[in-house]
Amino acid sequence: MPSRQKGSSKSRIVIIGAGIGGLTAGALLAHRGYQVLVVDQALVPGGCASTFKRKGFTFDVGATQVAGLEPGGIHHRIFSELEIDLPRATPCDPACAVYLPGEAQPINVWRNAQKWQAERQRQFPGSEPFWQLIATLFKASWAFQGRDPVLPPRNLWDLWQLTTAVRLGTLITLPFTLMTVGDALRAYGLGNDDRLRTFLDLQLKLYSQVDAEETALLYAATALSVSQLPQGLYHLEGSMQVLSDRLVTALERDGGKLLMRHTVEHIQVQNNKATAVVIRNQKGETWTEVTDHVVANVTVQNLMQLLGENAPNGYNKRVDKLPQSSGAFVIYLGVEESAIPAECPPHLQFMYDADGPIGDNNSLFVSVSRPGDGRAPVGKRTIIASSFVDPLPWWRCHDYEAMKAKYTQEAITKLSQFFDLTSETIIHVEAATPRTFARYTARDRGIVGGIGQRIPTFGPFGFANRTPIQHLWLVGDSTHPGEGTAGVSYSALTVVRQIG
Repeated sequence: MPSRQKGSSKSRIVIIGAGIGGLTAGALLAHRGYQVLVVDQALVPGGCASTFKRKGFTFDVGATQVAGLEPGGIHHRIFSELEIDLPRATPCDPACAVYLPGEAQPINVWRNAQKWQAERQRQFPGSEPFWQLIATLFKASWAFQGRDPVLPPRNLWDLWQLTTAVRLGTLITLPFTLMTVGDALRAYGLGNDDRLRTFLDLQLKLYSQVDAEETALLYAATALSVSQLPQGLYHLEGSMQVLSDRLVTALERDGGKLLMRHTVEHIQVQNNKATAVVIRNQKGETWTEVTDHVVANVTVQNLMQLLGENAPNGYNKRVDKLPQSSGAFVIYLGVEESAIPAECPPHLQFMYDADGPIGDNNSLFVSVSRPGDGRAPVGKRTIIASSFVDPLPWWRCHDYEAMKAKYTQEAITKLSQFFDLTSETIIHVEAATPRTFARYTARDRGIVGGIGQRIPTFGPFGFANRTPIQHLWLVGDSTHPGEGTAGVSYSALTVVRQIG
């Protein structure tokens, strides 16, 4: 990977948004000699991977697990270049324990590949040819991704990076580019296996925003395989905040500047080139910051708002035609240790019979802190449970607080089927909705998780980091390879390479 000598360039770069994608881009660019200013309207950096504290508990706002810490993983690569230590973490094993409706025993997504193979063969008899296809596509896709292709390419340099990443083994993926997981299930005679499809719907919704019928097969191959060795998912010690804190340290060490509680109101464009941003502080004072490049770590919907009348017409129309992205309802619980069952895994997923208001598919994804991991006082633990929801009803409802209270109570009722949640064991309760996320992250309508990984919007067909406006770059979960700290970090690295 090409590297600049520190201080060799005086180009000015403004980065909008101090989420993991923005901080990664900022830290890498500062390390390569650029003058970097990162601007964010929130109180603390990290975006959807930040934290907040209540009554001695530390709650991860959104993201609760991390991929890419293994040697060669994206976080490992970036932290090595920045010459900072990776945060301490423990592997998630199982990566997730999935409970289907009416079932008392979970489907454990084990870290060991052989153990996971035995589990799925036991849980889903006759499905192994499908899983072998997933493994084959993942192996080819992962090797391809590791050679840093630019997807989708938008000029000759991008195309060259894409072409040089292709190997003979990559070509095995080409016939599957336009297939969904649903297509693959039918091809293997599994289209009517409702239990397998329910499991896949639950897992894929976490990573792709959409179910098996809509998720692009090549994207699903990675989402369904990355939790096994030699990759894997990790639980950070302390909190998710440690990722952003270390990136901020690297950014400021190399001369970059971070402005929190400052809002970028507008991106100025002249002759189809981004030239400046308008910034407002908490006092309402505004000024124009002239820059050579603008890196927007925002949703593609927010980018259109920042451009206003400068938004390219075709690009704007494409954004308008996107299917509605998901929001999230999240409940944060601080509890007594006695509320947690023995040997409880750190991540669980529950799907319930359709008898309550919890989320689009009546499911909850649950993260439980571990003793001594820094998230709770001694003898206490945290439980964070989230479900994807349509954000629009939360903005249109007549009684927002009543709706929020209803979801909160329903979530506690559902969680009480597994955890011992009573007035004696619950110490703190707090909930977040799309309106909460909009307030604290400024994401349009409070949407989370990026763009659904459908065929028209994943990988080669998605939104490029290189926008139609020169020197304006998009990073984050609206771009390839998608959501998660690893995904947005990869998009940041791509932009850094494109800037040069």
